[in-house]
Amino acid sequence: MNSQHSALNAHLIETHAHLDYPDFAGDLDEVIQRAAEHGVTRIITIGTSVESSRRAIALAEKYPNVFAVVGVHPTSDVVEDDVITPLRQLAKHPRVVAIGETGLDYHSLPSMRAAVDRKVQVFTALQGETEEQIDASIEDGAVKSKQAMLFEEQLDLAVELGLNVVVHQRDAWRDTLDILQSYTGRLRGVFHCFGGTREQADEVLGLGHLVSFTGIVTFKNGAAVREVAAQIPLEKFMVETDCPYLAPVPFRGKRCEPAYTRIVAEEIAGARGIPLQPLAEATTQTAEGFFRLPDVIPSGAE
Repeated sequence: MNSQHSALNAHLIETHAHLDYPDFAGDLDEVIQRAAEHGVTRIITIGTSVESSRRAIALAEKYPNVFAVVGVHPTSDVVEDDVITPLRQLAKHPRVVAIGETGLDYHSLPSMRAAVDRKVQVFTALQGETEEQIDASIEDGAVKSKQAMLFEEQLDLAVELGLNVVVHQRDAWRDTLDILQSYTGRLRGVFHCFGGTREQADEVLGLGHLVSFTGIVTFKNGAAVREVAAQIPLEKFMVETDCPYLAPVPFRGKRCEPAYTRIVAEEIAGARGIPLQPLAEATTQTAEGFFRLPDVIPSGAE
């Protein structure tokens, strides 16, 4: 990435980072400085557990251009009987701008793990459903029920506090939309790291929610997602990295960081056939509205 690009009048906002992860423990000051040098002047750092949310707030207190989102990820190993009470207290912090990330994730359900067991596959071919598969299906139901309850509790908290939500959805499309349906008009969500079809994007936008795109738009196998980003209304999406994951080309396979938000934005602008400037202006305005960020860019973020 060439830091000698012409200066942006409208700055970019990195709307989904995990700055509290160990990946950034050794050089976070430099990471944030590199982001600013590439026009990424504000960063939303996302909690994935109660402890992660506490760390996100601590970072938002330390860095004036960092804001926190607090929540419990659907695959988080929840050890507390009650996560909503501590989240409610954390969410009242003035540097907290949303609830999340929360949602549903069916990617690694017990039945999926069972399906890769060769013996299970052989038994299935010979005699239909095996005892292992039946057990896994029961476990699936328990996992799905627990995730749905946690998702709904966080959505209720968001409504209570007047905050929007950052939504994680993986292999659970219909159930996620079904749960969100009853909250229509009471809150807005952003489907982060969106990788669905144009029809799915339209469904999300039709419910009043937003989508957000990552470095996947730069991948060879990301053509379909890039096409969605090229087609949906300019004011209906945001840009992010989901760092330390999903580093865009040419950094794929390495640690991702907020500065690469610019690469994501440049790729989408190119796919839309427009300059970076109007895309930066639109996504920044959308992020400011969704997260209710102050208009003033922090001193030193230039």
